[in-house]
Amino acid sequence: MTGFVIAGLALAVLALGYVLRPLWRTRPVAGLGAVAGLTLATGLLYFAIGSPGALDPAQRRAPQSLDDAISQLEAELERDPNQVEGWRLLSRAYLAEGRATQARDASVRALKLMPDDPDLLAEAAEMRALVAPERRFDNEAVAMLNRALAAQPMHQRARWFLGIAQRQAKQPAEAAKTWEPLLAIVDARTAVSLREQIDAARSEAGLSPLPVAANAPGGLKVKVSLAPALAAKLPADATLFVIARQSGGPPMPVAVEKLPARGFPVAVTLDDGDSPMPTMKLSQLDRFEVLARVSASGDAMPQTGDLEAVARPAGKDSGVIELVIDQIRP
Repeated sequence: MTGFVIAGLALAVLALGYVLRPLWRTRPVAGLGAVAGLTLATGLLYFAIGSPGALDPAQRRAPQSLDDAISQLEAELERDPNQVEGWRLLSRAYLAEGRATQARDASVRALKLMPDDPDLLAEAAEMRALVAPERRFDNEAVAMLNRALAAQPMHQRARWFLGIAQRQAKQPAEAAKTWEPLLAIVDARTAVSLREQIDAARSEAGLSPLPVAANAPGGLKVKVSLAPALAAKLPADATLFVIARQSGGPPMPVAVEKLPARGFPVAVTLDDGDSPMPTMKLSQLDRFEVLARVSASGDAMPQTGDLEAVARPAGKDSGVIELVIDQIRP
């Protein structure tokens, strides 16, 4: 079994090295490309370690090249075509070799096995665009992206690709509107390049650039603590989100800060500079609610297993809001 694990890891290193290179070229927002790379790496390791065929000593040979890795993967999927992660990996490997049509077809095979998965919908839409003339997202690809966002409204890649599709369709105002919520969840460096894309789209639509955020006087002071009972459950390298949103309104935050989940208690000041939306600022609201969440994945969308604090109502005169993370999201 050790030999197979070594072979699987070799496959991971070979394919990941080849695959990530074109992915960076096809994504202007580097943070979104990193997410795709991590997803691919997970799939590689799952496929390598999880294949029952690995128990056969004849299949323990480590791939010597990407072509060799692809051949082994094709043989495994011919033996068992119901492996979603295998088709995803094969799609990326084909793409690394410039075989875009085969990459698209492999992504379709994966999507047929899990037709409502947002990640697969975004990937299949991307592959269709890579095959199309001028890399345009056609109507079917746009439909896939809309389905992905219906299932997961803040899916980063789907939202990014949909904005590209809207801009290709001469709908720059819609593209900017699609991209703006991403500013709330990407890191500061990515936000700079993303804001440039948004402002370019707004310029095409005859709109002014996003306004430079002005801080609300004093801001909202928030102190976040972690319950001792959950200290042992704090994931390594987890991310803390501190969020203010409209009471009884949409889930989109009016202010959010993203920082490493360590060194509790953590003091945070939320103000208009933390607003992801130019049309709604924290200072415009008299009443709102404040919450905190620890995410192991770094994803702004709530997920099962996240550590959370119960949301607290607050207002401009609330003083310091104290939140205790003492819940595990079911």
